[in-house]
Amino acid sequence: MLGVAFGDIVGAPFEHRPNKSVVFSLFSTYSRFTDDTVLAVAVADSILRGTDFGQTIRVWGRRYPDAGYGGTFIRWLIDEDAGDYGSWGNGSAMRVAAVGWAFSTVDEVLKEARLSAMPTHSHDEGIKGAQAVALAVFRARTGATKEVIRNELEARFGYKLATTVDEIRPYYRFDVSCQGSVPEALVAFFDSHSVESAVRLAVSLGGDSDTQAAIAGAVAEAYYGGLPPGIEVSVRKRLDGAIGAVLDDFYRKYVYPARTAHAVRIHRGV
Repeated sequence: MLGVAFGDIVGAPFEHRPNKSVVFSLFSTYSRFTDDTVLAVAVADSILRGTDFGQTIRVWGRRYPDAGYGGTFIRWLIDEDAGDYGSWGNGSAMRVAAVGWAFSTVDEVLKEARLSAMPTHSHDEGIKGAQAVALAVFRARTGATKEVIRNELEARFGYKLATTVDEIRPYYRFDVSCQGSVPEALVAFFDSHSVESAVRLAVSLGGDSDTQAAIAGAVAEAYYGGLPPGIEVSVRKRLDGAIGAVLDDFYRKYVYPARTAHAVRIHRGV
């Protein structure tokens, strides 16, 4: 969850200023959280309180009206009676990370990821993007290797992940579709050696940088066991009290117990 915010905050200054390098300052005066963080927190809050995903997403979206939403989403946000609009955009994937932490089986993760997407992203690609990211987080936080995660995502979702950021970067352009941005964000994770490198690699694609870095950061946080302390401090000071409170509650209930359980499994050689 902090991995989402980290990627979002770092990627935000580059969203419409493509950067094709991993060498850049992580934080600047333009580094701020955007809709990626807001809506990821909305999904986490919905899980914590057992509320409807769509209703909770609306509550949080309206609380931060200037977070940088797309036009169709804004219309959905304003109109209480609006149904889903069949989006295949990567908004479903950027907000789903909490599902990968909160549920304990693959079937549950896939089901809840779909439900989290459905209020706005009922297109098959929108659902697939959410499920792929949630499953990647789930497998990463339960100790799967990168090879296992990659193979499962390719088999289940048909994504082509046997490539590298260096191979993708030269021709890659801004793309907000799940099918055109989620696989590339996942490749940034697979290429990484730390949470920071996953985020840097995702930004270096030169695409939808905040969302792709949020996705890569989400999976990397789960895989590498958290953010480095200095980076976590820098991220948290850029979040407000309402977001921080939900994250604290979510970590206490789901993230910290999951990390403890994973450490026990490793100790026992399971």
